[in-house]
Amino acid sequence: MYRRQIDDEDAYLEVMRLLETNPHMSQREIAAALGVSLGKANYCLKALLDKGWLKMQNFQGSKNKLAYAYLLTPKGIIEKSEITARFLKRKMHEYENLRSLIEVLQAEVKQK
Repeated sequence: MYRRQIDDEDAYLEVMRLLETNPHMSQREIAAALGVSLGKANYCLKALLDKGWLKMQNFQGSKNKLAYAYLLTPKGIIEKSEITARFLKRKMHEYENLRSLIEVLQAEVKQK
């Protein structure tokens, strides 16, 4: 299985995005979707719960006592927006740097 390095803020954003569309995902499913270890998925979920950005809802009537839904809190929705803005700013900067490098390399190749 491929596992990738991911920093905490990016992981929080990805977990929140996943759970926003599928709040019933298990920790194992989250780990698989992100390409991270189960421990990293657990760490992220616990951090999001501790920060108050996520809440866990247990289904009392469910035969499966492990049936939970992870729901973004109002604070979590705001934080997700702010993290998304920082992510986009960082990625646009990376894109501009990469585009400049590509132009320089293309010019070097044309000269040879």
